[in-house]
This record gives sequence, structure tokens and C-alpha cells, in this order.
Amino acid sequence: MEYGVQEILIITAGIILAIYYWSTAKHNHWKRLGVPGPAPTPLVGNMGPFFLGKKAMAERQEEMYKEWKNEPFFGFFNSRMPVLMITDPDLIRQVLIKDFQAFSGRGINIKDDDPLANHLFNIDGHKWKVLRAKLTPAFTTGKLKLMIDLMVECANHFERYLLNQVGKGKVIECREIAAKFTTDVIGSTAFGINMNALDREDSQFRIIGRKMFEPSVINMCKRMLRDFSPRLFNLLNIEIIPKAHTDFFVNSIRETIEFREKEKIVRHDLVDLLKDIKKNQHEIDFEVTEGLLTSQAFVFFAAGFETSSTTISFALYEMALNLEIQEKLRNEIHETLKKHNGKLSYDIINEMKYLNMVLQETLRKDSPAILLRRKSVLPYKIPDSNITLPTGTAIEIPVYSIHHDERYYPNPEVFDPERFNENEKRHQMVYLPFGDGPKNCIGLRFAAYQSKLGIISVLRHFKVLPSDSLQIPYQIHKASIILSAAGGINLKFEPLV
Repeated sequence: MEYGVQEILIITAGIILAIYYWSTAKHNHWKRLGVPGPAPTPLVGNMGPFFLGKKAMAERQEEMYKEWKNEPFFGFFNSRMPVLMITDPDLIRQVLIKDFQAFSGRGINIKDDDPLANHLFNIDGHKWKVLRAKLTPAFTTGKLKLMIDLMVECANHFERYLLNQVGKGKVIECREIAAKFTTDVIGSTAFGINMNALDREDSQFRIIGRKMFEPSVINMCKRMLRDFSPRLFNLLNIEIIPKAHTDFFVNSIRETIEFREKEKIVRHDLVDLLKDIKKNQHEIDFEVTEGLLTSQAFVFFAAGFETSSTTISFALYEMALNLEIQEKLRNEIHETLKKHNGKLSYDIINEMKYLNMVLQETLRKDSPAILLRRKSVLPYKIPDSNITLPTGTAIEIPVYSIHHDERYYPNPEVFDPERFNENEKRHQMVYLPFGDGPKNCIGLRFAAYQSKLGIISVLRHFKVLPSDSLQIPYQIHKASIILSAAGGINLKFEPLV
């Protein structure tokens, strides 16, 4: 059948109208509820600069936050999806802590049969509550002290690696070498596996980690489709992580568990916890599959290496630009080590008060977490308002924007560890690098000590300086799902005499 010009125009107009209607069908949502916020645009909602690659997610949210920060909350549209952004610290506390039962979900769409997706960060409800309770013992103070002894071994290896690299006269891309260090730490402390990320360029664990978090327009589009149209995402059978990488990780965890069961090896780490969950699955009222166990191991691997390596690299970036702070921190490190004959431990690291302030300021100014997501599982009346949010409302808490708000942090672009001295007091909800409430980061203390050891390993041996290729200030990578510097963090490491 042939169509004339008029028929083609009519069909084209019909398709355009259908797309327009589909993309704007929900755009009266916030107006109908009486929630203030910016007017949306068809197709892109309020996220046009982000979708068009002109601004990073953090930058676009920062623009909206600055415009509406005097409101306790406002509504915007991520394409056609209505999202409530909360800016008031007291209301943030309500959502994260006091009224957690109404916001216990994150609203991340996952496939039930995906062996790497059904982990503690993604799942909600009863299954999350049971697994959180089962996995929490991996991070008690006693377990953490044992882990830090293993971390110190990895840190010593990291120092030898750096001395060798600097000896070759190279400029160091800090995020990549920090990720190799944290990958080895996770392997040793959580899985009892030597991942060899520092020594081997072909380390499969490092390759998988790099693929997962490398800023990519394709990966960003996959995640957006998963969130905006889960049915289409599932219908197209799209993979966030390639099957080969999934199979490698599943097989690695299976073989580790089987080897320990056969040889009766006990290490009291994450793998042992997973073994116990498998052994006592009759105590749990849902099926404990191999995929479910592997997912829990995977999220500790992914979160453990990526966020900490990002934190280490940004801390070194800030040290390179603030040499007085760097020298003050190095003096503290050297004096503390001298007092303890060069040894490091849980208690000795805790003596380094200025190191803790530097870490906190890094996590304030350069927090890997750009935002926190929640989803209402019940209708919820916002306190001191006449607005009731329907079940299924998407919530965002703009961590990056709050951390850069001059009302809470004067001169927010200045790196100042003194913001976190013991005399400084501020609202609990304006510092959220690890979230807060029941769904805060389960491994936050592990991440902090791992990051501190990475910083110590560098500064005790090297002075870090900007390289000619370092972008100052850094530009946020526009396709990254966590805070990432476009072009990397390239620093010169000068060995100390």
C-alpha cells in the first residue's frame, strides 16, 4: 500500500501527538497536589540540560536547588516521572528516620532473576530487613579491628607499588590506582581472595569494577530506561552488566564458598556470613538462592572499592591544591607513626584527629553520593502542610547541593577541614555522605578506615602536587552515576627525602 504526502503527514502528526501526550500525561501531578516547582518541558521534564549532555546530574539538581531552596520541598519531573525533592533538614529527618516505615523503599526496578541485582541496596521490604540483620554482624567493632589488620597488609603492598610507579617518573591517575588498592582490600577482608588488582592489569575483578562504574552514555541510558520504563527494559532483556562478567562473579563466589566448606576454613568474614545464611536458610521465610547470596557479595565488592577509591582520589586532589593542609596532615601521620614504632591499627588510626577532619571535609565537598533516593510505600501527609503524597511517590534528597549550601557551610567551595572540629555544631541532616536512618550505608565505618589507610599510604611517602594535565577546578563527568572528575585526577607524586 502506498501513502501519499497527505497521509504521511497525518500519520507523522499522529505519532508526534501520541508521544507528546505520553510524555506530558503526568505533568500536572505536582500542580494538582499543590506542590511548588519549576514548569516541565515535554519529553525531558525538568532534566533537559542533563539529557542533552550539557550538564551533569549534580549540576542540574544544583540549579533547581538554588532556585527553590527556600521551599521545604518542591516537585520536578525526571522526563515524565514526578519526583519530590526535599530541601528542609527537619523534613529530611522525617523521611529518613522518624517516618521510615512510609519511605522504606528506594524504588529501584530490578529483575528477580538477575544474580547481581537483588542486593541490599536495591531490594526493599521484608527481604531487605532480614538480610540487613543477617549481614550487619560483618561490621561490628571486633570484626572491623580484624579487617584493619588485613587492610594494613594491603596498604603496605600499595606503598611498594607506588614507590615503583613513581620511580618510573609517571604522573599518577589517582582514581585508578586507588581503585586497585580498594579492590585488593575488599578481596582480602571480605572474601579472602587475592584479587591482584595492583600487580595485574588483567585482574578480572578490577576489569569488572571499571566496567560497572565507568562514565558512559550507554550505561546511563540503560539505567534511565530501567527507571522510566521497567516493562520495556525487561521486554528488551537489557543487561546493565555483561553476562560474562556476571558469570565470572557468580562462579568466583560459588567456588570460594565450596572450597571453604570442603576444607573447613573459617575466616569470620562476609563469605562466612553468606555460608551461614545458606546453611540456616530454613530460618528464613523466603527462598535463599545462589543468586541472592551472590548479589550480597557483589554489592559489598562494588560499593567497597568504588566509593572509597573516589574518596581517596578526591582527598589527594584537595591536598595537592592545599599544601598547608597537606603538610599539617602529613605531620600528624608521621608523629603518630613515630609514637607507635611505625605500626598502624584500628586504635592508632583513631588517634589521627586531623585525618578524620580531612576525610569528613572530603566527603562533604566531594561526596561520591550525589543524591539519596526513597519511594513512599504508603500515602503520606507532609507535616505542617495540606499535601498528602500518594503511594509510590519518588523522593530525592540532594546530598551534593546540601553539602554546597552556604547556609550550612560558608564558602562551600573552599576545602576547610576545620569545619569538622569538635566545636562545630550543625543539623544532623546537612551531612549525608553515607545517608542516615535504617537504610544508611551498612559499611560506612569500613569505608572510612579503608579511605584513611589509602591517604596515609600516599602522604607518608609522597608530596602530591597538581600535574599539567589536572583540570582546576575539576569538571564533573556528565554521564557518571557517582561524583567523578572528567579527565581523571592526575597528580605528581614527589618522594619525600
